[in-house]
Amino acid sequence: MAKINTVLGPVDTADLGFTLSHEHLATNAAGILRTFPELIDRPGIIEEAKATLKEAYDEGLRTIIDVSTIDLGRDVEMMKEVSQATGVTIIAATGNHLAVPRPFIDLKPEVIANLYVREIEVGIEGTGVKAGIIKVASDAGGVTEAQEIVLRAAGQASVRTGIPISTHTWSPDRVGDQQVRILKEEGVDMNLVYVGHSNDDDNMEYLLGLLDQGVWIGLDRFPGGRRANTLLWEARTALAKKLIDAGRGDRIMLSHDHSVPKARHGAAVQKERYEYNPDGYNFITRNVLPRLKELGVSDADINQVMVENPRRFFEG
Repeated sequence: MAKINTVLGPVDTADLGFTLSHEHLATNAAGILRTFPELIDRPGIIEEAKATLKEAYDEGLRTIIDVSTIDLGRDVEMMKEVSQATGVTIIAATGNHLAVPRPFIDLKPEVIANLYVREIEVGIEGTGVKAGIIKVASDAGGVTEAQEIVLRAAGQASVRTGIPISTHTWSPDRVGDQQVRILKEEGVDMNLVYVGHSNDDDNMEYLLGLLDQGVWIGLDRFPGGRRANTLLWEARTALAKKLIDAGRGDRIMLSHDHSVPKARHGAAVQKERYEYNPDGYNFITRNVLPRLKELGVSDADINQVMVENPRRFFEG
């Protein structure tokens, strides 16, 4: 048993329970809420997040890993309020998403690593909330020069603190392979690396190759299909079954990459988000897990994926 930082303080990993491994309460961009608050309905986001996460708690959810970073408009005070109101444990992230801050490009990775370590060991933005995971991101076309600096900084921070890393990738371009290579060069324990968004296609050679290097795989874009030519939820569920049948169910985790609608404007876009995933944080519970059972996956295997694997991931 180990301790993990959450927005309400450290908890035992044994108490994480049913965990969604890659989620958000809300996303926007760095500085938007402070500079243009009229664009964001923060009270409305909090109200909806409380309602949807309480509903999910009542259906078995106990923990979400919120991988929102500074460039995704991370709001740890919101996370605290929602966690207190719903009973859902929320783990906050340090690190960066795709929009690497311009000053970082001129910095050595160890300078940025110091920033991440501060958010892990001291707290985020003066709140005292400590990050429990490090987020990094690369997308179509592979790791950019700026993203490599962040990857190396994240690797150094993980080595120094023992905190795990969660990556955003683009599986059709096998971006996870590039990320793993860079993190290995920084001496990162692959048992602390979660390669996310690995279910936009179903390239088993790629996924098994990643798993052979000792990482964890995030099948975390349910229901799927939002990006062109990517798998829908039924095919993503079948992919999870293939990995379980291949004896790799002990190294995968499931999630949605969901966030509640965030803007005061663009009602049509927000309506589309609801139509895309009307079940929100409950889509996996209501759709994917029943389908896995229909395909012959046991309750023990499901418990492995949704409960035991997140615990083991954080225990290193």
